[in-house]
Amino acid sequence: MPTLIAGAIAVFVLYTLLQMMRSANPAVLARALKIAGGIVTLAAALFTGVKGELAVAIPLGLFGAGLLGWTPLQNAGFGNLGGIFGGGARSRGQASTVRSQYLEMVLDHDSGAITGRVIKGPNAGRSLDEFDLGELAAMLAGFDAESCALLESYLDRRFPAWRQNADGDTAGRQRSQASGSKMTAEEAYQILGLQPGAGPDDIGRAHRTLMKKLHPDQGGSTYLAARVNAAKDTLLRTHRS
Repeated sequence: MPTLIAGAIAVFVLYTLLQMMRSANPAVLARALKIAGGIVTLAAALFTGVKGELAVAIPLGLFGAGLLGWTPLQNAGFGNLGGIFGGGARSRGQASTVRSQYLEMVLDHDSGAITGRVIKGPNAGRSLDEFDLGELAAMLAGFDAESCALLESYLDRRFPAWRQNADGDTAGRQRSQASGSKMTAEEAYQILGLQPGAGPDDIGRAHRTLMKKLHPDQGGSTYLAARVNAAKDTLLRTHRS
């Protein structure tokens, strides 16, 4: 009987985990799996090290540290080797900010999560997380094209299947957004999550990091990717001139 109960509990836990994985943000899930892999690898390194098998423990420890974002090789002067795990290509806590007339969106570089808030109108100051899908979709009718594009980027992350249930072609209206308007250097720095005066190498690294987060497999946004590309071009032109 205890074995039967334990088996039933294991099946229930496994089913729950699978359901959570299906509904989880792909970027957040990938990061969680990476952290779990790093912890398991470090535990294995500690176990083999205690047994005296240092030839196995040291590489395992370095690999686990890399998965967790620690870069001991980079700190020791091996920048390129440490960057294998991405530690050399990003800054912890870095975020990008994109604003439109009605919305402000923030993309976290580490997790790829997008958060947003309303900055104009009757809901000004409220987080988008406070609204359900119906309320958010209703906002599209009162937004300008650029705000629609930002809101749809948020919806794509939070409700991946929302377009399949949308009525009409509301989702396609932002394709004519005024993204061609000239971007200021200040706005470009905010979009790339950089401080004013960042060099071409920093600009290139931030651009590559963000484009990975905005890949379609990660629930990416064509609009946000276009803004990131425009920000890179704007800042690189500034450095060339």
